[in-house]
Amino acid sequence: MFNFLNQFEINQKKYKSSLLKLGNHTVLAIIALIAIGSATRVMEAGLACPDWPLCYGTFLPLNHMNLRVFLEWFHRLDAFLVGILIVIQFALSFLWKKFLPNWLPKIYSFLVFLIILQGTLGALTVINMLSSFSVMSHLLIAFIILITAIYVNQALINKEMDKNILWWKYLLSIPLSLTLVQSVIGVRLSSTWSAHLCLSLNQNCIVLNTHKLFAIPVFITITSIILVSLLKFDLFKNNWKFLVSVFLLLISQITLGVISLKTNLNEPLIIISHQIVASLMVAILSTLIFKKSSENILFNSTKSNVILSFN
Repeated sequence: MFNFLNQFEINQKKYKSSLLKLGNHTVLAIIALIAIGSATRVMEAGLACPDWPLCYGTFLPLNHMNLRVFLEWFHRLDAFLVGILIVIQFALSFLWKKFLPNWLPKIYSFLVFLIILQGTLGALTVINMLSSFSVMSHLLIAFIILITAIYVNQALINKEMDKNILWWKYLLSIPLSLTLVQSVIGVRLSSTWSAHLCLSLNQNCIVLNTHKLFAIPVFITITSIILVSLLKFDLFKNNWKFLVSVFLLLISQITLGVISLKTNLNEPLIIISHQIVASLMVAILSTLIFKKSSENILFNSTKSNVILSFN
């Protein structure tokens, strides 16, 4: 009986570790996908491939390849790889079901649903000629997939949530929500040319002004979280790498936003960097919400957990 239980625990740890490694790669691939999507949008490459899911009727459109076609093609390729990674995890969660928590296949089913929905929206952005609301929804679902993937990874790491500090989790959800809203407004800003109309002709400035105004509550809430963690010093001690990282990203985000306006949004690399920093902020804030804040619990075999665990 003892040997059976011991073997069960060994298999359970091995399968959780395997899913966690796949999950880490998935999170990095999703962040890369959002970055490539930003580059595709900024370079006006969203319609570089006139058909979907192929590009000019082929998997690799070498005869039509240029920078814009490459960006749109690579964006679709990365999306396909993310989908494959999630489907593999979904299949393994059923294959190893008796060794894993009961909720895991359900969450992976939700992720598969989100991937299907995301692919549908990707098709609609082409069919609807990059409708602004399709593009906004496309980014928002990408963020939901990222947050859900991080939740799964942290749930695999932690045995249970810190119920005694739920207030901390709720507090962290405020800047996360504000960052998501600001990012979606940013997509609306770029997909409707509102920024250029406002800066050049002083027209349609409400979207740009709203995007800028949202930087204020994001800054206040993140700063407040760091101050609260310093008052509850154990929270800061156990999360300082995440907290310092998110604050530095916040400063970088504001700086990039100011530079973007100073250059009249004519520097694609700055705008793309702006979106990447937002994605990293979402990833780190999500990790802070879902990770166990009171103690250091990690699998020994997952030392490469870059985004999901710094400690």
